[in-house]
Amino acid sequence: MAMLDMNIVNIALAAISDSLDVSAATAQWAVLAYQLPVVALLLPVGRWLDGVGQRSALLVAAGGFTLCSALAAAAPWAAWLIAARLAQGAFGAVLFVLMPVLAIRSVRPEARGRAMSVPATLGPLGAVTGPAVGGLLLDHLGWRAVFLVKIPVCLLALAVAWRAMPGDGRLRALNRRSLADAVLVAAGVTVLLVSLTLSYDAPAWLLLVPAAVPPLWWWLRGPGGRPVTGALRASGAYPAHGAVLGLAAAFAAMHYVAALHLQRDSGFTATATGLTLLAFPLGMGVAGPVGGRLADRYGARPAAVAGACLTAAGLLLLVPLGDGWTPLDIAWRLALAGVGMGLNGGPTQALVMGSAPPERTATVASTLQLSRSLGFTVGPALATAAWGLSGPGGGVTAGLALAAVAACAAVPLIAVRGRAETAPATGPSGTPAPGTGPGTIDRGHRHAGTPAHAADRASAARPADAPSGRPARERDDQPGSRPGDEPGETTDAAPAARP
Repeated sequence: MAMLDMNIVNIALAAISDSLDVSAATAQWAVLAYQLPVVALLLPVGRWLDGVGQRSALLVAAGGFTLCSALAAAAPWAAWLIAARLAQGAFGAVLFVLMPVLAIRSVRPEARGRAMSVPATLGPLGAVTGPAVGGLLLDHLGWRAVFLVKIPVCLLALAVAWRAMPGDGRLRALNRRSLADAVLVAAGVTVLLVSLTLSYDAPAWLLLVPAAVPPLWWWLRGPGGRPVTGALRASGAYPAHGAVLGLAAAFAAMHYVAALHLQRDSGFTATATGLTLLAFPLGMGVAGPVGGRLADRYGARPAAVAGACLTAAGLLLLVPLGDGWTPLDIAWRLALAGVGMGLNGGPTQALVMGSAPPERTATVASTLQLSRSLGFTVGPALATAAWGLSGPGGGVTAGLALAAVAACAAVPLIAVRGRAETAPATGPSGTPAPGTGPGTIDRGHRHAGTPAHAADRASAARPADAPSGRPARERDDQPGSRPGDEPGETTDAAPAARP
């Protein structure tokens, strides 16, 4: 539902403009007001979720998301609608980060591939099917139904979470330093997203991109950014994040160029274009569960690499797209690329999340979701630039070639082994710890959310001179602590030893 909301409202903008008597530019904020906080708040939300109870966070986020959907549907004027969408975007950011965290903490390590294939498949499917679902609702029930359709599913999710999830802690408010970090990250990411989004129609907006660097750099060099970069360095997940961004950009660029070409140049109707492009999500939906099973049986990396190769092959075959192609010619190539994306999504998330330090799981999940979201935004902007530079005659080929290159670049990135997989853990004497070695990532059989696992994490994070009743990372007077650090947060880049 959170991903569906990224695109489902696009189809209703004209109706919203007429109903609320506002300009098309004002109505566009019904979409941007949701998308901006969803992406801009991902990193602060990830840091926050590492220190709060997952059940409480899910109940609050899903409840707030549901309430904001109802408020948006009841909006009597545009300001009401935009405010409701801004709040809904903040709750949506929490749901985005929680999806992979809940999946990986709910199963044993040997079932991670299948578990991670669920959010990895359902999320993009929600984004792709949004316009189709929105069109049906708009034609038969009006634009307010576009917001109401999510409420039954959200209420069901609330009921399941309330009954099935054990209590695991309370929420805590952000302190002054965390709020400052959130403002810096949100400001930088918002400037980046606005400039890329508006550059589709006016490339001059790309000149605003450098303005996003100072706040993000300030945050990265400060106490809020160091744990994030430290977690990524410890897990060796930088190449995998690059692969996620590349594949997302490839898909978004392809979808943008193909849809524009089919309707404007090939004369396809909107229905024929939608049905043709539907081959991609269909292939992805079918292959997603298969990718999870392959990851659990043969390893996450081989399955992820195979999926990236298929996606690259499908997009390469689509580059010569011409006016004489039939819908079937396009659909089978899109289906091949979609199958590859389905095979890749779950294994890649299992690979990244499985190598994350236990106390930074939500932080790494937020960086993964940010990479994907930025790819979805960057792809169409780059395709538009390539189209404009190559001229009217070669614009389609240039845009599709760009998508294919981005997908091909993801293959070697996902094939690179991270530090957490290549360096075996060591015991006190410097010898490899039992059950660890190259390629080993959390091969134990405990659930990640069980009390036993939490005790292991606490003992692993406790130095020899720390009192047994309290982990050292919760002591305010421990050596190396910095003034102003939040309770329960570490400031060093290296994670605690893995159990």
